[in-house]
Amino acid sequence: MSYTLRNPHLEGTTFFWEGGAVGVLLSHGYTATTAEVRPLGHYLHERGYTVSGPLLPGHGTTPQEMNRCRWQMWADAFEAAYRELAARCECVYVGGESMGGLLALYLASQHPEIAGVMAYAAAVSVPSSFARTFLLPILAPLGIILAKGPSEPNAADARWQGYDHNPLRATQQLFALQTAVRARLSEITQPILIVQGRLDTAVSADAPELIYHSVRSTEKYLYWFEKSTHCVLLDQEWEDVAALTVRFIEGQLVQ
Repeated sequence: MSYTLRNPHLEGTTFFWEGGAVGVLLSHGYTATTAEVRPLGHYLHERGYTVSGPLLPGHGTTPQEMNRCRWQMWADAFEAAYRELAARCECVYVGGESMGGLLALYLASQHPEIAGVMAYAAAVSVPSSFARTFLLPILAPLGIILAKGPSEPNAADARWQGYDHNPLRATQQLFALQTAVRARLSEITQPILIVQGRLDTAVSADAPELIYHSVRSTEKYLYWFEKSTHCVLLDQEWEDVAALTVRFIEGQLVQ
């Protein structure tokens, strides 16, 4: 069976946009491409930042290829992009959406020199279900790829690029990454911005609070966006999220 990307006309490859001495590394989420973080990346680059967004292994190709990935491959690719950016910039901020938020948190826990972290709808906790608890452990080893279920239409749909299917072996790797990140949240001490859409059904409602109370950062900020779904970086309030991000990087947020 062949699979196609949703919104194939969008640009979803790795990007690196040279700017000033402050770098920002952004990661897209599970089954997505860099189209998910490009609007924020452009917004930051237009304001003088050097911005990098790697396309993670198994993404933007086929779900079958993604099923061959382990979470460490995603983490290693994100770290390689960080090292490249850090070699060119005086300081680096890291951020990501959904699984990308997990990767940003994981990287920050390993590199205390990172200047700050932006966790957009970070998937540290997702709603439990019969399928995840009982069916996933049975079906994933078979390499099964399942169509994603229907969702309510939203403003992010036309801007999101990625698979319409879930490769279940890779889904298990996502949950393994989730476990690894939750175990390392207390290692994070950098300033952190946590952003969540109030209408997000993909991530548990308690996920932002879990991050907020688990990190050891003295500067930490949690913002809810009332009209946004899971993809807060693409939904109707994305420009407000981008402006908030700039204020965070510039140190203009107050607790």
